[in-house]
Amino acid sequence: MPRTLFEKVWQPHIARTYGTRDLLTLDRVFLHDMTSLPAFETLREHNLPVANVARTLAVIDHTVATAPGRTEETYPVMAPTVRSFRREVTERGIPLIGLGDPAQGIVHVVAAEQGAVLPGMTAVCGDSHTCTNGALGAIAFGIGSTEIAHALAYQALWLPRPKTLRVTVNGVLDPRVSGKDIALAIISRFSTDGGTGCAVEYAGSAISALSVEERMTLCNLSIEFGSRIGLIAPDDAVFSYLEGRPRAPKGAAFDAAVTAWRGLASDDGARFDKEYSIDAGSIAPMVTWGTSPEDAIPVNGAVPELRDARDQSQRSRWERALAYANLQPGKPIQGTPIDVAFIGSCTNARLSDLRAAARIVDGRKVAATVRALVVPGSSSVKRQAEAEGLDRIFRNAGFEWHESACSLCAALGPDVVGRGKRCASTSNRNFENRQGPGSITHLMSPPMVAAAAVNGAITDVRTLA
Repeated sequence: MPRTLFEKVWQPHIARTYGTRDLLTLDRVFLHDMTSLPAFETLREHNLPVANVARTLAVIDHTVATAPGRTEETYPVMAPTVRSFRREVTERGIPLIGLGDPAQGIVHVVAAEQGAVLPGMTAVCGDSHTCTNGALGAIAFGIGSTEIAHALAYQALWLPRPKTLRVTVNGVLDPRVSGKDIALAIISRFSTDGGTGCAVEYAGSAISALSVEERMTLCNLSIEFGSRIGLIAPDDAVFSYLEGRPRAPKGAAFDAAVTAWRGLASDDGARFDKEYSIDAGSIAPMVTWGTSPEDAIPVNGAVPELRDARDQSQRSRWERALAYANLQPGKPIQGTPIDVAFIGSCTNARLSDLRAAARIVDGRKVAATVRALVVPGSSSVKRQAEAEGLDRIFRNAGFEWHESACSLCAALGPDVVGRGKRCASTSNRNFENRQGPGSITHLMSPPMVAAAAVNGAITDVRTLA
């Protein structure tokens, strides 16, 4: 019987089934400094050890400063949390990538860079954007603190078996349209509930043409589509990306793994519970206007009129979003002034993102009214970018060049946008107060943020490229 990619990964990991719930064995458990401490407390209360430290990896990323020269103590508000996290993982023998480690970075960036997630694996982390790693052909998803404790203690979780949804994107993208634009186009068209209850497989010629890092961006935003799991069939691009990574198999073992990984694709005739499709040629550079990733429009479009809401619930939400974002219905989004430009986050802070933004910035200056900063997704990305001279391009233009961490994506460290300030951001969420109290967030791709930074307003990158 033809099987989907999801079924080919999920089924071999089932240890037991009870009704519609499966006990899923886990290949990797990732931890970070924000959500793991309650889980350690649970382990202590029940006198439970960590089941497999070799399959567990801890990263410090969420609550630390990013200013040059930062340490774990730079942000006093969260320093006790970081110290406690370091002590807990160290006492249990869990490998830790902390500040000062050359591999340090945002957990969803580090996991792939290290080859800690491979095609066909299952992986969890106390962070909803763990779905990023589905770009490698893995089932990776975010969990809560109670589930973290269970995952650490038993290397397995009881889970409801999700339905399957395939989103097919065929056609050819405009060269100035990215994986971020595809994701925002899908979410705006099918809503933030479009993938709820489903494992989403992205397929089609436009998806196959994406770089591995752009696929990560697309899978990263699956949770904003309502799905905990987004995945893409691994191909030669993925195998090349993984070869030589520190934790990936080496030599003959890698070749054998690739042979097995080639079978991780949905069979012809495999049945999905739902199917969506979208024409790649119809996608323009996208930007959000409101307080949901669903509130995305082409950059040359206009803020929607309230009469266009699909129902009263959406109309009410739009009214609140318009008031929060201080925008008028029917007005062009292009030309809206910004105060802050942020290139960072687990969504868009990889080397290819920085290269794409630098191409727009090169030879230009950040507008005098804008604070612009680049926060690389990892120390490795930072080093590679500096080796290519990207930091010089950004600094010459007036960007700040920071150390790696989550920074302005979640504003859990000292980096915040400011009350009433408007930010062009490569991050993943534009909820009220997401980038600090009273902040206004417009999600867009790295080149779009670069264009907004130099023009001081939301700009169609196609006018600068």
